[in-house]
Order: sequence, then C-alpha cells, then structure tokens
Amino acid sequence: MRMRNKPWAQDFLIQHPKAVLDPKSYKGHWKDHHQKLILEIGSGKGQYIFDLAKAHPEHRFIALEKDKNVSATALKKPDVLHLDNLVWINNGAELIHEWFTEGELDEIHLNFSDPWPKKHHEKRRLTSKTFMPGFFKLLNQEGLIKFKTDNQKLFEYTILQMQEYALEMIFFSVNYIHDPKEDDAYTEYEMKFNALNQPIYRAIWRKK
Repeated sequence: MRMRNKPWAQDFLIQHPKAVLDPKSYKGHWKDHHQKLILEIGSGKGQYIFDLAKAHPEHRFIALEKDKNVSATALKKPDVLHLDNLVWINNGAELIHEWFTEGELDEIHLNFSDPWPKKHHEKRRLTSKTFMPGFFKLLNQEGLIKFKTDNQKLFEYTILQMQEYALEMIFFSVNYIHDPKEDDAYTEYEMKFNALNQPIYRAIWRKK
C-alpha cells in the first residue's frame, strides 16, 4: 500500500543532515575510514538498516529508498541523527551506476522488494536483468548480495537469475528464523510476517 502524500516531505529531506542530495559527489569516496560499505536498496521506514548501523559502527551504511514520503517518515526517527555511519538517498536504483565505482560496495541488501508479479513488469524487479548486471559490477571481489522475501515466486525467480552471474550461494533457507547471533536485523515486514507464522525466504550470494 502506497503511503499517503506528506506535503512537508520534500523540504524535510532537503534540510535533513542524513539525506544525500548529490550522490554523484561521493562516488569512489563513500567508505571513508570504515571497514565495509553496505547498501540496502528499498529501505522502507529504515528499521533494518538503522539496527545494523547501530550494531556495526565500524561499517558505513547507505539506505536507498525512492518514495519521498517513506524516506521522510524514516528520517523523522530521532535515533537517526546519532548514527554517524549512516546516510540516506531518496531515489530509485536506476542511476546507481552513477553514484558508485565498480567494486566499491562490499554488500548489497535486498529486503522484501516489490515482487512485480505480472510478466510484463518483470523488468522492474530488482533481481531482473534490468538491475543485476549493474549490481554485480559494483560489488567488490567476494562481495555479498543478501536477499529476503516473503514471496515464494520471487525467491524462485531470484535463485534462477543469480545463476547467470559469477556468484556462489553461501546461505539458503525457505523458512528463515532470525538468529540474534547472525549478522542480520529485522525489517518491519519481517516482524509482521513472523507474527502471522508466514515463511521468510532468504539467500546470500558471494561474488566469485
């Protein structure tokens, strides 16, 4: 369901210190002094990436969310201002190649992406050939793609798509249960699905 329009959202994002207005200007310099550079595409209201950023101050996290209303809602959370290792981009993934150099990313996280179930919308799926070649180039050697969804068909589709690239699957689950000891965090969707006992599908690939 699309979030109701918030007339204040655009101005709020322009003024927010965590919102990156010109991602191109950071190209090749995102990581700074951090150990890893981790990008989540489709960050929603931010719970997942905020929790990871809190748990791993040694890494740099970039949240990418195209909906300005959702982005503004996420950045209204007061804890965000204390996360020195996190920035937010309010944009889609279509221009991602303009913001990062090849091999600059250590990890790409795709959580509960829109499945776009109709065949004629396939090109809009984040794991389709529209986006994956670019994502693959931006990952460094042994970089990771971490994928979670509640949609079985999207999961199966993604498994097949990933076989087209030099990627090794290192984790696979069709009934993923969050383990606090793992390097993972909950999304808002994941908490809802867990409460309903709906299965979560998860896989991780490493670039060869």
